[in-house]
Amino acid sequence: MLARVHSAAVSGIEAYTVEVEVNAGYGDTIIVIVGLPDAAVKESRDRVMTALINSGFAFTFGRTTINLAPADVKKEGPSFDLPIAIGMIAASEQMETDQLENFVMIGELALNGAVRPVKGVLPVALRAREEKKVGMLVPPENAAEAAVVGGLEVIPVRNLREAVGFLEGETKLSPTKVDVTRIFVEDHEDAIDFAEVKGQESVKRALEIAAAGGHNILLIGPPGTGKSMLAKRLATILPPLTLEESLETTKIHSIVGLLRPGQALVTRRPFRAPHHTASDAGLLGGNINPTPGEISLAHHGVLFLDELPEFKRGVLETMRQPLEEGHVTISRAAGTMTFPSEFMLVAAMNPSPDGKSPSQSSSTPREIQKYLGRISGPLLDRIDLHVEVPSVEFREIAASQTGETSAQIRARVVTARSRQHERFRDRPKITCNARMGIRELRQYCRLDEPTMEMLKFAMNDLKLSARAYDRILKVARTIADLAGADCICGDHVSEAVQYRSLDREMWI
Repeated sequence: MLARVHSAAVSGIEAYTVEVEVNAGYGDTIIVIVGLPDAAVKESRDRVMTALINSGFAFTFGRTTINLAPADVKKEGPSFDLPIAIGMIAASEQMETDQLENFVMIGELALNGAVRPVKGVLPVALRAREEKKVGMLVPPENAAEAAVVGGLEVIPVRNLREAVGFLEGETKLSPTKVDVTRIFVEDHEDAIDFAEVKGQESVKRALEIAAAGGHNILLIGPPGTGKSMLAKRLATILPPLTLEESLETTKIHSIVGLLRPGQALVTRRPFRAPHHTASDAGLLGGNINPTPGEISLAHHGVLFLDELPEFKRGVLETMRQPLEEGHVTISRAAGTMTFPSEFMLVAAMNPSPDGKSPSQSSSTPREIQKYLGRISGPLLDRIDLHVEVPSVEFREIAASQTGETSAQIRARVVTARSRQHERFRDRPKITCNARMGIRELRQYCRLDEPTMEMLKFAMNDLKLSARAYDRILKVARTIADLAGADCICGDHVSEAVQYRSLDREMWI
């Protein structure tokens, strides 16, 4: 007998439908899986047969052929265990149901028949809704994640016997329900806060501007000045994730397997801090079958690169496309994948090999130049703000009063972002000032003659590139938004220029 069960797999960050066709025939007792299965899928044969026997189902004698369609796309992982088992039970006429066409099934089977969690359930749930399926059968740990998708009955099944009972109508299982609004409201407070940072008011101001406009920022200063401490608190002043952003971020984290059991959504902006020994595959994504890397895991959040010159130069250079375009394209023998990567880059570095400023360093000018030269000019041009982090004075460390809290700073950032959302309401792909293109720069960043002359003098004096000119205008637009101004004036441009001068002074 032939049985057909619906499942799905993930390619990139999107899911595609997989039909599991099972035919129980005659001949020698053998189970054959076709449809470009990888090693994990081929091993399903032994897991499924043992799970069937331990769940009380009869062993199927004869040749059983399992086809995973479409047959020209490679199938990976253990998520097909549950649909294969259901298909084998139906093909051997050990169950009677007309519900196989209505449900998408996904899950790994233990040898005792228990259903274990798998990766990438959210993209599969979105695909099931597009296919207008009634619902999904999923492991209990993945039920909340799938239930985020409205209009879909998400049935958590603990074991194979329970899944069969539900499909036959003998076992009543309640669909999992998730209140998305409540998830965002119940999110706990940040464990860290800007109020804990003593001094460094100028750096806090720069980080506020970066958060308000989505700008990349480079912190330069000796060890112990609080660069890492400040960077880790940047995420606490960013605007809350919207539902659309949360879904996009959750899809990526689901595919990589970073969601906690029972977690429905990623409700906080990600903060990723890879070590400087990270490879280009670890940062951008890759392997034989491309998977998201650190820059995609930081989508809609913050990517923090500490000790920037210690990263391999080749790894840093590969970040040019993601920084400019907001996505990364990876080509491998298995195919070409595009992953989203709209993140804020926060980098930190010492001003010299021994950590001291160039004027106080014991390193020779040649050694300092070689150290700073590990970061290319084109990469620096893609970083909007370059900020010096000075040493904190004793009176600031010993002071009892605290600075502004993250909540106070975030309120101003949210107000500035609201102005940007209103400005770009007809351009949904532009989410903040940092994402403006040439057309938007001409329309929203116009300068009067005196301000233009001042900017011209600064460009010539600092020998800045054309890309740096665009960055200055974007930062100036953000400063104006924080001030509640409709037009960019000289004060906004002069403040934006000072965030481009430090790197030229040091690199020259």
